[in-house]
Amino acid sequence: MPFDNVKRDASIFWLGEAAAVLLTDDLNRRGAAAITRDERREAFERLQVPPAAMLTEATAIRIGQLVGASDVITGSLNREGNTLVVHARALALETGRVTRDVIERGPVSELFAIFRRTARSLGPVAQPLDTDSQPVLPLPAFESYIKGLLAETPANSIAYLKTALTVSPTFDRARLALWDVFAADGDHEQALAAVAAVPADSLWSRRAKFLAGLSLLSLKRHDDAFAVFEALANTQPTPAAFNNLGIARLRGGSPSGPIEPPTVYFTKAAELDPNNPDYCFNLGYAYWLTHDLPAAIHWLRETVRRNPADGEAHFVLGTALGAGGSTVESSRERDLARRLSSVYEQWAARPAAEAVPNGLERVTDGVEVAHARQIETTIADNERRDQRELARFYLDSGRRLFQQEKDREAADQLNRATYLSPYEAEAHLLVGRIHLRNHRVREAIDAFKISLWSAETLAAHLGLAEAYLQNKDADSARTEAARAVALDPSSADATALLARISPQ
Repeated sequence: MPFDNVKRDASIFWLGEAAAVLLTDDLNRRGAAAITRDERREAFERLQVPPAAMLTEATAIRIGQLVGASDVITGSLNREGNTLVVHARALALETGRVTRDVIERGPVSELFAIFRRTARSLGPVAQPLDTDSQPVLPLPAFESYIKGLLAETPANSIAYLKTALTVSPTFDRARLALWDVFAADGDHEQALAAVAAVPADSLWSRRAKFLAGLSLLSLKRHDDAFAVFEALANTQPTPAAFNNLGIARLRGGSPSGPIEPPTVYFTKAAELDPNNPDYCFNLGYAYWLTHDLPAAIHWLRETVRRNPADGEAHFVLGTALGAGGSTVESSRERDLARRLSSVYEQWAARPAAEAVPNGLERVTDGVEVAHARQIETTIADNERRDQRELARFYLDSGRRLFQQEKDREAADQLNRATYLSPYEAEAHLLVGRIHLRNHRVREAIDAFKISLWSAETLAAHLGLAEAYLQNKDADSARTEAARAVALDPSSADATALLARISPQ
């Protein structure tokens, strides 16, 4: 974490962030696998924590837990005359105890050496022999770089970063930071120029090429973007490279060799990272665009299973289901989308052929860094676990109210459960039973169908058969009862219902 400037000394304000950057670099050189600044900022953004906030130790610990870290390093800075005092503490999250407490002193001019000593005290016991070797960087260049990262306006940030490059023209990290500023401002010509200057033998070369590919996509230079991501995927096959290769192909980029459809690249991304909902969405969306409804439905369902709050995926899935004739499931998915955002109401109002907009494919703009996917997955897993626990609470409440025949209150709790967990089969089953005993047969049939679509169960087949019977549709009732018997031949209820519908 950024270190606290104890006395709020304006002359060293930049050292709080510098401390975190230097310690991360030095710890990673020692094999400690520390989370980088980019990854930390992405985690802060996901958790809605202001990037410049001074955090309490309790908040820092909670963030560490949420991103799946094993330790959190916090610290403070203080200037005593010409001496900088650095106090760093490593806290093990598993035990909640401080494992290392380090104080280092020295003049600011020896900043790099101070933090190398601090990292040596904080880092792993087993260290590489060359652990203290690092490229010589003028301190003024590093200071300008950090100030550029912290600047509140793009103009100030660009000025500081260009100063850093003037002082040290080979400081490629500053070029990557310039890309961030230009890209955030929508100036991808300048962003592309910034990273194009990173040489092929630089430690930052792959990252620079990845960022260049993103700018080429934004500039609609799809052939060039395809070539960049193809080279990256050939050198090191990663899901991010394959996903963006599929994006470039989807948007018209052409390879020099055999032409593959976008789904080939999206499939490779999903195979390498099967839990990423964006890769599943891109696959489903690409299949939708080629009118392959079964494949589109399959992958869009996989998307919403991984992220139930994905409104776009619910809407496209609903549209695909409608096009395939599954009207009940289609209505359900579109309704879920509308609950998540009013924008999908506007989409639904368009002509059927134009309901799903172009350009929904999802670019991977996070660069291929060591912990990015781990952090995103850990945060998402925590969010989903919280959602599942809350959905389970509403389901349990709805079940009790159903048993007490408090149908209105039960339906309210069950609707809350299905909002948080759209494929909670038991919740849809109970909603169907509520409709059935209140003589809303058509609504009951729809609810039982959605329950079966979420998970095939004996109870849902029996409920649907009973609803068809009350709707005077004996053939459909017989079919569902027969399916119930096939699912569980030992079920007395299923056998009795089938006998009642089809007496011997």
